[in-house]
Amino acid sequence: MTHDASDRCLSKQLRGIIPPMVTPLLDRDTLDIAGLERLVEHILAGGVHGLFLLGTTGEGPSLSYRLRRELIERVCRQVDGRVPVLVGITDTSFVESVRLADHAADAGADALVLSTPYYHPIDAGSLLGYVERITEELPRPVVLYSIPSHTKAAFDRPTLARAMELPNVIGLKDSSADLIHFHHVLRLARQRSQWSVLMGPEELLAESVLLGGDGGVCGGANLYPRLYVDLFHAAEAGDLTTARQLHQCVLQVAGTLYAIDSRPGSVIKGLKCALACLGICRDTMAEPFESFAEAERNTVRRHLDEIARLMSINARTSETAR
Repeated sequence: MTHDASDRCLSKQLRGIIPPMVTPLLDRDTLDIAGLERLVEHILAGGVHGLFLLGTTGEGPSLSYRLRRELIERVCRQVDGRVPVLVGITDTSFVESVRLADHAADAGADALVLSTPYYHPIDAGSLLGYVERITEELPRPVVLYSIPSHTKAAFDRPTLARAMELPNVIGLKDSSADLIHFHHVLRLARQRSQWSVLMGPEELLAESVLLGGDGGVCGGANLYPRLYVDLFHAAEAGDLTTARQLHQCVLQVAGTLYAIDSRPGSVIKGLKCALACLGICRDTMAEPFESFAEAERNTVRRHLDEIARLMSINARTSETAR
């Protein structure tokens, strides 16, 4: 299906904190609906600027197509236009990506997020051709998502330069953790108005915004949305004192909750376990991962207390400074 370009407009450029929402589950193919509703309201109450469904943190590629569609419908209905909703559509199947994109558009999603296909190796020329072909069939604006650690391929600078010429490609989420590459992407992006460059790794959020980036897709904003929103605004305003304080809290989150163990999936396990400890949603994982055992859960509880103390100290320091 080819869509008219008038379908491909957001009212404004994507900026700020757009959390990659975890997907609350009761079992491998059943949503934790009550937990999902609490999580959405918890995140939105933190003043975030958007919501991203079915990304890496949301375990998108591990979920059935039926569950993905249900999640999109429920979240779009609950958000009801309060912030833009972005939906990850990356799949090994071109056709399934387009089908999910059409479903997301019908449900009310505002934009789509597309990474590189993640099974067969792909060269830069073939990747560009793929992006050109698929974006022509997508009903909403597209944010490209570079995460070579998971997909084996990245959007290099020549490919991005060409992709920026496509009218319905509106930005990039960069999860390469390469600040030199990020510098080059920013320089490219400034050649086109309203093109967003969003940082993936939250440990680099402050630096990326100070360099001129447009915000972050920060997993920790599932837990502490206000922390990440405040850090974005401090960095955007050039308030280095506040940014440094808040950055230390972000590093505490990443250095503790994401590092409970060294196995793959530890970041998502840590986030889901922490959300469960806070009474927001269940911590059931999508296959092939398993939730933390009780000993690990106790470690998460201890880290949550440590983070709360650090955030309280920083809040008192900020009040005193005023």
